[in-house]
Amino acid sequence: MGLPFLGETLSLLWHFKLARRPDAFIAAKRRAHGAGAGIYRTHLFGSPAVIVCTPAANKFVLQSADSFGVRWPVPELVGHTSVVNVEGASHARLRGFILAAINRPSSLQTIATVVQPRVVAALAAWADMGTIVAATEIKKVTFANICKMFISMEPSPLTCQIDRWFAGLVAGLRAFPLDFPGTAFHGARKCRRKLNAVFRQELEARKKVDKECDDLMSGLMHMEDEQGKKLSDEEVVDNIVSLVVAGYESTASAIMWATYHLAKSPAALAKLREENVALSESKTSSPLMITHDDLPKMKYTAKVVEETIRMANIAPMVHRVANKDVEYGGYMIPAGWSVLVWVRSLHTDPSFYHDPLTFNPDRWDEARDVPGVWWRLQDLRRQHARKAAAHHHVASPLHWIRVSDGSC
Repeated sequence: MGLPFLGETLSLLWHFKLARRPDAFIAAKRRAHGAGAGIYRTHLFGSPAVIVCTPAANKFVLQSADSFGVRWPVPELVGHTSVVNVEGASHARLRGFILAAINRPSSLQTIATVVQPRVVAALAAWADMGTIVAATEIKKVTFANICKMFISMEPSPLTCQIDRWFAGLVAGLRAFPLDFPGTAFHGARKCRRKLNAVFRQELEARKKVDKECDDLMSGLMHMEDEQGKKLSDEEVVDNIVSLVVAGYESTASAIMWATYHLAKSPAALAKLREENVALSESKTSSPLMITHDDLPKMKYTAKVVEETIRMANIAPMVHRVANKDVEYGGYMIPAGWSVLVWVRSLHTDPSFYHDPLTFNPDRWDEARDVPGVWWRLQDLRRQHARKAAAHHHVASPLHWIRVSDGSC
């Protein structure tokens, strides 16, 4: 269980942040206690916890909503009324609002008409710059697109400041929750208050002039449920913040890792280029512009996205809490204990994927028959995604990188 109060938190953070070998944390558990049911007791972030890391155990936890509730280590940072922090009917209600706002035809069209021109402009700028730090530049263009789609803000000193506040917020989500000056958690709370203020100000400004923009904030503000009820201001702000946290880093990371793996995989790069050039040549109007309707035709591009998500382990773990005493595999998970669903171990286990550390999009031609592995990746896409929009965000830069000049 580790040190008093701290438990194994320092060990976990060391493996993730310093050693950059998070799988070694679980490997040490397996060496000490055996593989067994894939359930290990620990103590993290100030509370007792259980880590589950086999396909069957992960599936059991994630599909047992009555037994395991949603739990973020520091729920106040993402918002108490965020869709990631509520359960049951409240979760279903918020999820319905968000999906309706994101899946509006105008929202999907915005990706084609707004996001892609920005990607083209970014690629042209990168070419003029010569050598670039890809991770930095990809994050910049991704955040600019999210600001435009979520709150209709163009790049400015304010959006740069918002970017820094989100960086501080994310740092606090990954840190030990010690709240005193100088700690990441304390800084994250300050960043969250500033984000609340700027989004509340934008929300109030729109109300005063009855302004409706073609963005996510307006979608959440004006959407009504079957009873004609709307979201509260707090719900709108909390869900804008949590969706930026979920979408910004995950989308930027997916694009960055796809670019990295394609640069090192000439065969995959050639197949991706062939598919995207063929798609462009088949279009009569705006041949280089991909639309939502083009996505089903981009089968190899979809496999590149799937393989990137698998190898990048963008969501390494999922947090839950036991609502009651739960027995599984001969082990008892006490009520109130945190449960960490260790997803990343499934993606790199040779028992489930042949040569798992090799980037091979064609592996997705094969059916995944291991309970919990294929299902988990499907579930991740549904959660992230607001699936069509997320896929489009990642596929669009890949299309333009490939079609524009043939180099990665």
